Order: sequence, then structure tokens, then C-alpha cells
Amino acid sequence: MICCRIPVRRQTIHPGSPAPATPRTRRRVALGLCAALGLTCAGTVLAVRAFAHGGYLASGDPLTGSYAEKAADGDAAADALLSGPYTERPAPPRAITRMTAGQETAVRGKPAEPPVSQPLQAAPTAASAPIGPLFSPGNDGDADHHCTASVVHSAARDLVVTAAHCVYDGGFRTNLVFAPGYHDGVVPYGVWVPSRIVVDPRWADRRDEDHDVAFLRVRRPRGSGPAGQHVEDLTGAERIRFSPPGGLPTRTVGYPDDRETPVSCRNTTTAGSGQLRFDCAGFPNGTSGGPMLTAVDPDTGLGTVTGVIGGLDEGGDDETSYSSWFGPDIAALYRRATTDGP
Repeated sequence: MICCRIPVRRQTIHPGSPAPATPRTRRRVALGLCAALGLTCAGTVLAVRAFAHGGYLASGDPLTGSYAEKAADGDAAADALLSGPYTERPAPPRAITRMTAGQETAVRGKPAEPPVSQPLQAAPTAASAPIGPLFSPGNDGDADHHCTASVVHSAARDLVVTAAHCVYDGGFRTNLVFAPGYHDGVVPYGVWVPSRIVVDPRWADRRDEDHDVAFLRVRRPRGSGPAGQHVEDLTGAERIRFSPPGGLPTRTVGYPDDRETPVSCRNTTTAGSGQLRFDCAGFPNGTSGGPMLTAVDPDTGLGTVTGVIGGLDEGGDDETSYSSWFGPDIAALYRRATTDGP
């Protein structure tokens, strides 16, 4: 298949300044686009994806791929979100078992989920406490949730994983809010904002599709929740697995940006060069960053993250989703996120 890619014009970003709106991430068949632009493309499906934050950006440190967010920016984003049609309605307390490093392996001795959805189409599913949408509230043209993220286990109990293109595009987004377990306008575990964002410098430098992964250290915004509370203590956490093989039964979850509940699909993955592939239709805008989960515990609903929607073509097309492979580079990124700063 011969694909044509539409170039993205870069602009100079000043810390804390609003960025101009450009087209948002799209997952669509776009054969008609080539004809409309006078381009020649072969093949039956052409996926054209563009992402535009339309939000506020800060330069951070692109040489290390890290950004320590100003508390005022996170607090302002949370205030803007909660001033809209969203309600904090605490969920019933969860029985949270504190995990140790040895518990990052698969759950054994329990029946697994059915391996393949029939048909291979994402379908509505119940919200899961550690998984939620990423919002970017504010006067930026992108007020709805635009991506998906999930809590993953760390010693500090404050870590979230998503796709790098959800948080960095020529600069770090400064108006991000994570709402774990979100459904139907309700934020049952409160809202959380980044204290630190970490991406691979190769993503910051050239949008390397093999490094489309980001980790966020999150905190409660000012005046929200008890002091010192950690997100993992409320929601539990997915485990995380590095260097996963292909062929694992996998459940992928994401929040379409036009829905207020998540969708999911089950299939097995295929490993390729630098990428993990998941074939299932129905993961549109908003699902980028959604976790690919193996060994989902039928009692707790928690599983092991082996990828997040992103990577090749920033996530795939209408039929296929990708993730950057969680190999040694992503393992190093995880270690840096859990050891660098608060």
C-alpha cells in the first residue's frame, strides 16, 4: 500500500502560551482525501491521522523529555473542568491490595477472559477504576476528553501511562486533567493533574513512532481530596509488563471522545518491528493512550498493561490499533518516571 502523509507545520511555542488550533487526531478511512488534494494513493485503505492539542503548551526540557508542571496550571485546569457539567460523586470504597514489585507478573490460577470478541468490533463496557479519559479543559478548542490513560503500579502510587502524542506535540500540554473511572459526567475517584510528565527525547525531537509512550506523575489539585492522597490507593492499579511477546490474549480499552463511557475489545496481539499490533475495529478519536491489557483478573478487573494505543500512525486506522513496543527503552522511561523528582 502506498500512503500519502500530510505534513504538519511547526510553530514556535512559548512557555504557558495558548497554541493555535490545528486538526485533531483522527482514525478514519480517507481515500477521498487523496482525490480531493490531487494526490495519487494506491490500496484499499489509507489512514490519515493528525493530532492537534489546541491547548496550552510549555517547552519543558525536550532534551530529557521531562516537564515539571506548575501547580497553578494544574489547579486552573481542574477548576475549569469541574466548573462544567461534571460531578464528583465518590464511588464506594474499594478493597485495595498494596502491590509489590513481584506482583507485576500475570495473575495465575484464575479463569481468563474469552480471548476474542465476536465480532471484532469495540463495544461499550463498564468503567474500570484505574482507566479514564484525559481532559484538556480551557478556552482552547479541545474542551472534551481527547485521550485515555490508566493508573499503573509504582512505589509512589501516583503513576499514569498514556500515549506521548496525547501530552506532547511541539511542547508539553499544560491543561491536562485525568478522571479515573469516569462515566456519564461522574468523576467517582476525583480529578488528578500532572506534577511531572516524562516522554522519550526521541519523541520530543522527531515524533519517533517507536517511542509514543508517556508517564505522568499525578496529584490532587488544590482543595480537592485529603492531603497526601495517592491515586493508586483509591483506584488500584494495573500491573505493567515489559518486552511482551506477541500472541497474548489482550483486552484493549479506550474512551471515544464522543462517548461518556468506555469501549473495549478482545483479541490477540501481533509483535512487529518496534510495534505491537491489535486488530479490532471501533477505536476512534479519544481512545489514543488506552491500555492493552493481558491477564485481566475476573474478580478485580485489573490486568497487566503491555501497550497503549499509539505508535505507528499514532495509533492505527479504523480496523487496527498499534502500540510502541514496551521494550527496554520504555522500561527505562518507566524507571526514570518513577525516580525523577516528585
